[in-house]
Amino acid sequence: MKLMKITVIGGGSSYTPELLEGILEKRELLGVTEIWLVDVPEGQEKLSIMEKLACRMIKKAGLSITLTATLDRQAAIKDASYVITQIRVGQLKMRRSDEYISLKHGVIGQETTGAGGFMKALRTIPVLLDICRDIEKLAPDAWLLNFTNPAGLVTEAILKHSSVKVIGLCNNPINYYKKFSQTYNTDMDDISITFVGINHLIWITELYVKGKSRIEDILTGVSDSYEARNIPSFGWDLDFLQSLQAIPCGYHKYYYQTEQLLDQQLEQYRNNETRADQVRKVEKELFELYQDPSLDEKPKALEQRGGAYYSEAAVRLMTSLHTNSRHIHTLNVRNNGTISCLPDDSCIEVNCVVESHRVTPLQVGTVSPQIRGLLQVVKAYEELTVEAAVTGDKGLALQALTLHPLIPSVDKAKAILEEMLQVNRPYLPQFYQEKQGGHQ
Repeated sequence: MKLMKITVIGGGSSYTPELLEGILEKRELLGVTEIWLVDVPEGQEKLSIMEKLACRMIKKAGLSITLTATLDRQAAIKDASYVITQIRVGQLKMRRSDEYISLKHGVIGQETTGAGGFMKALRTIPVLLDICRDIEKLAPDAWLLNFTNPAGLVTEAILKHSSVKVIGLCNNPINYYKKFSQTYNTDMDDISITFVGINHLIWITELYVKGKSRIEDILTGVSDSYEARNIPSFGWDLDFLQSLQAIPCGYHKYYYQTEQLLDQQLEQYRNNETRADQVRKVEKELFELYQDPSLDEKPKALEQRGGAYYSEAAVRLMTSLHTNSRHIHTLNVRNNGTISCLPDDSCIEVNCVVESHRVTPLQVGTVSPQIRGLLQVVKAYEELTVEAAVTGDKGLALQALTLHPLIPSVDKAKAILEEMLQVNRPYLPQFYQEKQGGHQ
């Protein structure tokens, strides 16, 4: 059996115990011999806490896996079989800034959607591409599993601007399998779901349980068990669902129920208790737990962080790649004509067949106008955002933000862009360095 080195970039993340739990459970099947946790100097303290907890988890599992925690990214990447990225450029401080600047200007403030997701992408994409340059040199055969948000945008940038074998992952799809298996009291393997769309903008167009279509259960209100835990629950209008003829994901609420969500967010903003504030509190509590020398497993409290089943999605995928299982996973991959109304080189989130040497999306073809309209607009925003992040072109950045459905005007987009760029200046060298043959 081929021996395996797994490298986790962003190893000091509060999500790491979730990931480790899954890797340790499948250690024999995967043949894991080394796990490397790598972070940046700003994350040194959290990485040190995570290293000690990881060692206790490995010891409890009775496994002889070598664990290395380091700030040396290149050493961590060298000869890795899998590189998992779960980074947050600017840490939670900048997430809070993204939310608060958005809400200050009267638009939705969210980590991956709208102005907040846009700003996170501008900070994050150049760092991920830099990581990819290391992978190209030091582990050219490695698979990169990207969990870093906004996952679709980041994965598209890597697909377009590197040669790394990348797959974008989100815990959203596996959550639906889990929830529907609970609703119908059956195994996940009995559930078949067709997803159409892009990361955090996927529609379920088919739902089968033991070979029988059950999508009408949702469209007619018999079951509403599919909400994302970290998004407020506002019941869908049944007339709307039936005419949509698809199940929207939780993130669609930002588009379909903008007023209700914005009102709630503005109230949180006035009270200094947005989702970013909640996450900082949960993070603080988690790292206090992680320091307990008697803790040797993933604590239950981690589920409040919003990453439920994240490790299961990652480990299932690694297992399929490692064993050439040809199992179906819902992944972020290059379109290549799968969704006919989107560019071939764009990143989509659909069901894929996973082999050891390739990941092949399953054909979707034509989508209804109800889905196509919003999907194409948000994808165009994503295309422009990727190019703005790579080139540092403020004009492209302005066009991207103006195009986004949650930004109501050019004036609003320009004001948000100027403030976000200024606040994020330390993380945006591409926007501030001298451009040859032109000006910025």
